[in-house]
Amino acid sequence: MQTKILLLAVFISTTLFAQTNLNEKQLDKKLKILQETTQTVGFSVAIVQGRKVIYAKGFGYKDLENKLKVDENTLFAIGSSSKAFTTALLGILEDEKGLKFTDSPKKYIPELEFYNNDLNNNITILDMVSHRTGLPRHDFSWYLFPTENKDSLLARVQYHKPFTGIREQWYYNNFMYLAQGIIAERLTGNSWEDNIRERFFKPLQMSTSNLSIKELEKSANASKGYTLENFSTNKLTPYYNIAAISPAGSINSSAKEMANWLMIWLNEGKFNGKQVIPQQYVEKAINPLMLVGNGIADKKFPAQHLNSYGYAWFTSSYKGHYRLEHGGNIDGFAANVSFFPSDGIGIVVLTNQDGSALPTLVRNEISDEILNLKKTDWVAYYNEKVGELKKQQKEKKKTEEESEISNTNPTHNLAEYTGEYSNKGYGTIKVKAENDSLWANFTREKTYLKHTHYDVFKPHLIKNNKIDLKEGIGFNFNFKTNDLGDIDGVYLKLEPTLDPIYFKRSPNEVAISETKLQKYEGSYFLSGTELKVTLKNKNLTLLVPQQPEYTLVPVKENEFIIKGLSGYKAEFKDEKLILHEPNGTFTATKK
Repeated sequence: MQTKILLLAVFISTTLFAQTNLNEKQLDKKLKILQETTQTVGFSVAIVQGRKVIYAKGFGYKDLENKLKVDENTLFAIGSSSKAFTTALLGILEDEKGLKFTDSPKKYIPELEFYNNDLNNNITILDMVSHRTGLPRHDFSWYLFPTENKDSLLARVQYHKPFTGIREQWYYNNFMYLAQGIIAERLTGNSWEDNIRERFFKPLQMSTSNLSIKELEKSANASKGYTLENFSTNKLTPYYNIAAISPAGSINSSAKEMANWLMIWLNEGKFNGKQVIPQQYVEKAINPLMLVGNGIADKKFPAQHLNSYGYAWFTSSYKGHYRLEHGGNIDGFAANVSFFPSDGIGIVVLTNQDGSALPTLVRNEISDEILNLKKTDWVAYYNEKVGELKKQQKEKKKTEEESEISNTNPTHNLAEYTGEYSNKGYGTIKVKAENDSLWANFTREKTYLKHTHYDVFKPHLIKNNKIDLKEGIGFNFNFKTNDLGDIDGVYLKLEPTLDPIYFKRSPNEVAISETKLQKYEGSYFLSGTELKVTLKNKNLTLLVPQQPEYTLVPVKENEFIIKGLSGYKAEFKDEKLILHEPNGTFTATKK
């Protein structure tokens, strides 16, 4: 029995690190064709076999305007390919600090609150790792309303509604990786960024890799980002600072340095003989935890099946070979990092094209080549997919145009839509009226609100000081009124699995002189009941018998909303106090 085990180990070792006859010139040619087909500005590739980098090259430009070429050391934003680093930190802390993936995250972050008690009592770290908490993405929360404070960003999770039960369905969620990063911070006393530098960048000799846009901008060999518009023109895209959501995807690295990261996954957690992550974690982390979708991503490739998600890796069978991989997308960049543990092969593809298909195409082309698999025409596959996408976009545009109701006007003048619209799970949108137009300012973006019909407006981004009217931001502003007919809030369809999310309106306050406010002071009588209006600390207050004292917030020179009472308004007119309430209008006469 022992002899058989020994022979099996030798066979696996030999297979794992067998030499591959790679025709570099032929591969170069194929990759350049893929680059031309996808119209990608630049990209870099590294292939790892066992303990060696057997191929590392750059293609195209890191700076299109100045024709600066990409090489294997050029830095790109790798986006969500960062996630495996964050979960591996917990793998180290499992070994060093006694953390258990079956623990509740509240054990390490006591103040963490979810939407309901079922989530609070039953979610584990493993559920967060494997995207099976029942929460949808809620990505607009961090993308449009960024903050640099990790704790305050995580606090928004309490207001993020789930769409299904725990462990019932896989659904990607970046906030759960923010939580993992914070757990590591609490256990180590160091920031997530410092943990990544000390635990991975230093031992893996990733000396140029960094963790922020500020660092990327200072790098001598960094790529710019681009967006392919209308499938025809590459436009320079500003870097996006993902701020506090960093544990979910803020790493910037090169193909050559990411190759070192892959080596530890192919060598039981070791790099140059040093144990970087525990072997037992590697053995566990290459296994699936949750089925993704129906298990077959594309019916045209039935051999690519059992698509699942594990410890920050997607797992599947690729043409009969077990593969782990994770993509990454952030403004101007796309990436894919993959490895075949049974074959001892790892592949890194980094590009400077927003939402690019190239990383997946290049990875598959290399996989077919290096594993001697039946070749797929990936150029034809891409062209077919693009054709389908163009058709879908055309149909979507037609549907949107047909759904618009012409010859309608907003129910209110534009000034009455202005104010701050807030949701605790997201943030605050400031709506302003300027130059006979309505504008919405998010924390990150300013948008022009184009009226479509009734109280529905479509937001359009401002790019290079110009309104981009070709595309919306992906959702509409559907303003709603209260019982008094005033604009009370707005519904935004931010999650496909949930009903539109409501942002409550706070009207802009109007500055009124103290002299004017003093004229409103006094006693007003309503059916024998005395209502007292008093000026206190430059604010008018209203005292109704047997009720708390209310603050009156001015929205017009003679109109005030009653703070704390939704749908209630006070109006002063001709020595009278007119109270507008959901159940009627009542007039009190000044004494």
